[in-house]
Amino acid sequence: MALRFNPFTRPNNDTGFGTTTTGYGGRFLNRNGTFNIRREGVSFSERISVYNYLLKASRSTFLLITFAYLFTINLLYTGIYLLGGFDGLTGYNMQGTWANMREVFYFSCQTFTTVGYGDMHPVSDFTNIVASIEAMNGWLTFALFTGLIYGRFARPRPHLRFSEIAVVAPYRGITGLMLRFVSTKESHTLTNVQVTVGLGLQVNENGSPVYRFYDLLLERNHVDSLPMNFTVVHPINEQSPLWGYSAADLEEADVELFVLVQAFDDVYNATVQQRTSYTFNEIRVGEKFVSMFRESDDKNTTILEVQKLSTVVSAPVTQPVA
Repeated sequence: MALRFNPFTRPNNDTGFGTTTTGYGGRFLNRNGTFNIRREGVSFSERISVYNYLLKASRSTFLLITFAYLFTINLLYTGIYLLGGFDGLTGYNMQGTWANMREVFYFSCQTFTTVGYGDMHPVSDFTNIVASIEAMNGWLTFALFTGLIYGRFARPRPHLRFSEIAVVAPYRGITGLMLRFVSTKESHTLTNVQVTVGLGLQVNENGSPVYRFYDLLLERNHVDSLPMNFTVVHPINEQSPLWGYSAADLEEADVELFVLVQAFDDVYNATVQQRTSYTFNEIRVGEKFVSMFRESDDKNTTILEVQKLSTVVSAPVTQPVA
């Protein structure tokens, strides 16, 4: 039944992927919300934004890049000082070439950070000029990294976690396509939460398979606030582009779901959004999500078990998808 056109559904031609996409490989949207698109025909500097990369890099990656840069730049300045000879600096406390080189490296670090302990200082015009340039380079660098660190802390983020899989489970006498997400920050209250789910699949038009995109109708696409998890449900009825699809059909049609969540975060005082996607091999047919919340032992608090976000149990569909 796959690769067929459902006359009851209307394609969405405004997704940005084109009205009819052919010859496409892989998924359209990565799980982390980035588009699976690589640009060619432009230079590396035009394609890449270093500032944006450093803002969005993980904490460990950002720290690694920071320390690697500081070590490398001081190593470079150490080499420049040594080009002027050891006698360009005075105040060595140790004897020997390697010991002196190490002291020059420490002097470079102190100059770069504008600490200047005073044990060593330049005596030649060459090393004085290099030290002056390095000091300016240092405070400009720390001004830049201060801005980056502030930007990383202040950048609005939704702090959402999506289930690793979507499911097709029994739903009100038919079946429903379901996924869920939760806010991981207790201190951040998300309000006016809006959810949009799109679908990309191959259909057979005029004897040829082409990609088409659809907006999926949801049981509920809005909640006033998000203190608990949110299970998104798309009823699979005659108006659904997935009506009549089995698990094998989902694979043959190369199905992919696109999920967009937008909400207002009271901590950032701004609207935040997060995207993700699910391909056919991340959609389980005949399974359902387990409940994520329970009552505390003292019966005064609701416990939200985030670790159960992707936990499922068997739930054979009463009405076959195919």
